[in-house]
Amino acid sequence: MPLHPQLQTLREQRARSGAAPLYSLSVEEARAADLASIRAAADSPRALHEVTDLRIPGPGGELAVRVYRPSAGRPLPALLYYFGGGWTLGSIDTADGLCRDLAAEAGCLVVTVGYRLAPEHPFPAAVHDCHAALRWVAGHAEELGADPARLAVGGDSAGGNLAAAVTLLARADGDLALAGQLLVYPNTDQLADDASMRDNADPWQFNHHSVAWYRRHYLTTPGDAEHPLASPLRAADLAGLPPALVVTAEYDPLRDQGEAYAARLAAAGVPVELTRYPGMAHGFFTMTGIVDAARAAGHQAARFLRDRFAPS
Repeated sequence: MPLHPQLQTLREQRARSGAAPLYSLSVEEARAADLASIRAAADSPRALHEVTDLRIPGPGGELAVRVYRPSAGRPLPALLYYFGGGWTLGSIDTADGLCRDLAAEAGCLVVTVGYRLAPEHPFPAAVHDCHAALRWVAGHAEELGADPARLAVGGDSAGGNLAAAVTLLARADGDLALAGQLLVYPNTDQLADDASMRDNADPWQFNHHSVAWYRRHYLTTPGDAEHPLASPLRAADLAGLPPALVVTAEYDPLRDQGEAYAARLAAAGVPVELTRYPGMAHGFFTMTGIVDAARAAGHQAARFLRDRFAPS
């Protein structure tokens, strides 16, 4: 279908304003513009029982985490959520609205992780930060009021990439069975050259130039692109990974690689739910204040988590 009217309106507003694409800005300028754009398109922040900022040990120093608690109940299942932004942009604050919504609607703790960003900290720093945060939550479940037997990971865009990579590390650990993985338009192949990558070149949307800009900041050697922790689609074996919900968008250069990852998970015997949102573009998941499909996708994500966290 054509680009959805709600996104078409947003696209036209960007074109009229002459806003520079993020990939044409400095990293500092792009970070500020990204946060402003996400806040402008988000719904009003949802009130929760408690939101707490913590500092935890990480492989490169302390990591900031934010814990969203929807109720006083203990123990609650927990979702480790990794924000998007091409491993270069984004922060705990850019994911604040959607983490509040997921906590409230899924009835779980949500812990979002302030992992290190590129280019200051290139691959694989972010992956190891995200994995360390998962291990920390599992190890401190009692004090957090979390159920260590009901943990999941998730993220959007680069955050989806990081969530998928963390499942590979958790599988290798062997002592932590994850209940699920929520992958929203994830980057799964740093070397992708498919139809959706070639076709999405609109300068007023996230496009293949955006993908290349982020990749240049994140990866430092050609071999990095083939590493499974950077390109989970290139992992030799996906068997034994947690059940997945994969969300893709029709007008997204990452669409085909996300759907290819869902197909490979299914072929490896992993339960997978795949939904392509027609008329949507990359980034829609955070636009809960202006895009109806963002709210629908959020409801779908919450249902998936509730199902995965339900007692067997």
